[in-house]
Amino acid sequence: MPTVWDYPDFDDHEGVHLFRDPAAGLTAVIAIHSTALGPAAGGVRFWHYSDKSAAITDALRLSRGMSYKNAMADLPMGGGKGVILAGENRAKTPELLAAFARAVESLHGRYVTAQDVGMSEDDMIALSHSTKYVSGLPAGEGGAGGDPGPSTAYGVFLGVKAAVKHRLGADSTKDVRIAIQGLGSVGGGLARHLASEGARLTIADVNADRAKALASELNATAVPADEIMTVEADVFSPNALGAILNEDSIDRLKAGIVAGGANNQLATRADGNRVLARSILYAPDYVINAGGIINVALEYLGQGDRAEVNSRIESIPAKLTGIWQESERTGIPASDVADAMAKQKIGRG
Repeated sequence: MPTVWDYPDFDDHEGVHLFRDPAAGLTAVIAIHSTALGPAAGGVRFWHYSDKSAAITDALRLSRGMSYKNAMADLPMGGGKGVILAGENRAKTPELLAAFARAVESLHGRYVTAQDVGMSEDDMIALSHSTKYVSGLPAGEGGAGGDPGPSTAYGVFLGVKAAVKHRLGADSTKDVRIAIQGLGSVGGGLARHLASEGARLTIADVNADRAKALASELNATAVPADEIMTVEADVFSPNALGAILNEDSIDRLKAGIVAGGANNQLATRADGNRVLARSILYAPDYVINAGGIINVALEYLGQGDRAEVNSRIESIPAKLTGIWQESERTGIPASDVADAMAKQKIGRG
């Protein structure tokens, strides 16, 4: 069994904390990648893993991504991530949530948690009863941000528009063919933004009924989840779980742009080179999907109202364009360009 230092995704993390509370049913990981810019901020994921080591890998990768995301969004926050290992029945009890909140509290503010996959606004409220280090609370519960999904979706929409402008020279996504993978808070919100502008949508979700219902609402085409990556499209937008861009899937892509809200879309660093080799314009995930953390971080810091949040989100297209221009100038994959910029900002360049 490898130690945490042996994991390929261990990146000189400042701390990797393992928590166990058998009475509450809690098994959790909190990874703190960097606090160079401020407290490590990042949501908590509630997910069932058949292999516990996969949960640690997720926490390591996601926390590093949060360091880069917060740095590129010019937020005074570091990068961290929480992962709660769900049982096969995915039961989530008040006792389990209280135990995780105590784990967060025990780190004395080095990690600030928020909503992520498998967690809800109500769960954030429950956590706030046992720790003050939580953001993304709805109005009336000590917060102003609530579900970060809509803010993420707005930023991804603007990022998709920037990619379409950069690659296709179009000022609008009207009649642009866009394939959306994942229709949760982010993917569903993105689909609605794009549909309102007249994009031609093909959509898919592991919940086929959800996909069919949204397709009917938006006059889109729904396809099975295992077919969405090979749809003929101008843009492929991944908005589900990560590591979906690998040697095989990149070879099968039929879109010239990849721009979506999923975290850690590249399975390995080498896949950035594979994307570039196919002349696919790639929007680095932690740049395009920063809207949610901008929302919850500014709430937590008390530094901005809705107008300020939107203003920060609306800076995402310019950042992406700068990355693409540098990639084209140097021949370096956009993913590596973004990584270098982020590392410089956190003092690891």
